[in-house]
Amino acid sequence: VQLQASGGGLVQAGGSLRLSCAASGFTFSSYTMGWFRQAPGKEREFVAALSWNSDNTYYQNSVKGRFTVSRDNDKNTVYLQMNSLKPEDTAVYYCAADRRWRPGGTVVPTFWGQGTQVTVSS
Repeated sequence: VQLQASGGGLVQAGGSLRLSCAASGFTFSSYTMGWFRQAPGKEREFVAALSWNSDNTYYQNSVKGRFTVSRDNDKNTVYLQMNSLKPEDTAVYYCAADRRWRPGGTVVPTFWGQGTQVTVSS
């Protein structure tokens, strides 16, 4: 199983980035996909979740209206479009796969990807 995240980088406040996470080794199209992040000195936190068929999404309050999660099941890839970025969005971002959609959009990862660094300068 592999979850390969990419697309991170350095961006100025107000800018945009699009993260990608390419999956292999499991039935991607049947899994809920989630994004998490971990800032320096802080615990890893949930960012967004997307059900297997894209019918359901859930976001952390601080990113609602700015971030959009999407997926392409033909490409086994999940995306996180991040707009209006703020310095407090600076973190390592991780994608994760959960076997099912859970109430309230909670994600309990079965698989984790490696992280990609996002740095937002003020």
